[in-house]
Order: sequence, then structure tokens, then C-alpha cells
Amino acid sequence: MGDFVNKRHFTIDWAYCDPAGIVFNSRFFEFFDTSSWLLFEAALGVKPHKMAETFEILGVPLVDARAKFMVPAKFGDMVEMHSFVGEFRRSSFEVRHQIYVDGQLAVDGSETRVWASLDEKGQLKTKPIPADVIAKFKTP
Repeated sequence: MGDFVNKRHFTIDWAYCDPAGIVFNSRFFEFFDTSSWLLFEAALGVKPHKMAETFEILGVPLVDARAKFMVPAKFGDMVEMHSFVGEFRRSSFEVRHQIYVDGQLAVDGSETRVWASLDEKGQLKTKPIPADVIAKFKTP
């Protein structure tokens, strides 16, 4: 498990909400995606659009996403989001996301992503995550 946690704060805008002013559940997966890219940038020191060329990969495609919703987030709420790598495997990793409303855990989610490139036939394939990349998600 990585120790590096990227935190961000944001206010829930009306555009994320249903007519009752509660965040529509699928919007949380957008928050997860944005926070994953911010986590990668903070830990690796590379802008998201430069990751492919820097690490000689195609990208880090999403292969699974899950969330448990415990407390609603509403229009105008200031939320705090924590994102970190929960587990590294050979060529995949789990990014965990926790969203807090008024200090209470509201959403606990995760994404599984793969370190991917193209093979000689142009087909998507996974490749091992370099040790130096994993090391950057550890707190010194």
C-alpha cells in the first residue's frame, strides 16, 4: 500500500446534483477520475498529458470502479477528498477515494487501473509497473 495521499477540497456545484440538490451517484465516478489524475501528477511530478511519453505507456485505463455511499453530498457542501494507492500489483493498481462531508465519510470508492501499452500488433497489453514509479507513492 502506498503512503502518499493527495487531498483536495471542492464545493458541490448544482451541475452535479439531481433536482433535490443531492449529488447524482454517477458524478462521484467523475470525481474519482479527476482525483486519480491529480494523485498521479502530485506523486510522479508529471502532468497527466505527459505520462504516456514519460513512462512509455499508452496510459492507465480504468478496468473497474466501485463506491459505497453512506452520507449524501448536497449542493453547496464543501467536501474533502482523499485519494491514494491502496495496492500495487504487477501491472495493475487500486486507487482508493474517500470523500468527507463535514468531517464524516460520505463515499468510499475505488478504481482498478492498469499500466498499459501497445504490443507489436497494436493491441492493448499490460506491462509491469516500474519499481521507481511505485516508490514515488511511498512517503519518505
